[in-house]
Amino acid sequence: MNLRIAVLLTNDDTSLFAARFPNDGEKVVQLLQPLRPSWTFEVVPVKDGVLPASPQAFDGYVITGSPASVNDDRLPWVGPLLDFIWAVDAARQPLIGLCFGHQAVARALGGRVERNAAGWGLGAALTNWPAPRPWMTPFKGRTTLMAAHNEQVTLMPEGAECLGGSDFCPIGSMQIGQHIWTTQYHPEMPLVFMQALLGYLNDKLDAATLARAHGSLTTAADVQLFGQWMVQFLEHAKEANQ
Repeated sequence: MNLRIAVLLTNDDTSLFAARFPNDGEKVVQLLQPLRPSWTFEVVPVKDGVLPASPQAFDGYVITGSPASVNDDRLPWVGPLLDFIWAVDAARQPLIGLCFGHQAVARALGGRVERNAAGWGLGAALTNWPAPRPWMTPFKGRTTLMAAHNEQVTLMPEGAECLGGSDFCPIGSMQIGQHIWTTQYHPEMPLVFMQALLGYLNDKLDAATLARAHGSLTTAADVQLFGQWMVQFLEHAKEANQ
């Protein structure tokens, strides 16, 4: 199965810090391409107002993270993205949402995203997975990925199922049908980027939040495992909806 996957880039950060690293779309490609060398990946700059022509234009989609809020209707590209997610869902096309993508799926399909009263999820974060799914092989009941968010899904869309979470983020992952899977976290984000991000945020966030984030980085992230789950989900979703 050779798939054409569009990575929908939603990170609109134009700071000098962001320019030091590959954009989030490129990070996703760097994670997934080695796992499926025959697949074709294309980064689509949604944050610049560009969207695929139709849900059928690609075999599947991955929506990246972003410092933007899915609730910020002042951003001219957010509304069209939400409409496109609705169309992808209606067409039963495979879609994975990461962080902002997770939240965008929730909002597009009738859920709710709100500021987290407990503050920032930043650094390495756990997700507990109560039960394996067909694409989660090899299975691990608790995974660690990088986190960078202060909003969370507080109400899932009708028909969505919560696959995993934690006390801090109860809705850490959702499944909708056999074609949509989301996570609040960042499998594409390497440790070196998080370390640099915490340095960049040193004078922008409170000391307690930063201390917790730095302390969490002693736990290794399950980057390769989660990447494997992602490509296997895209294959599973494509087969299930043919």
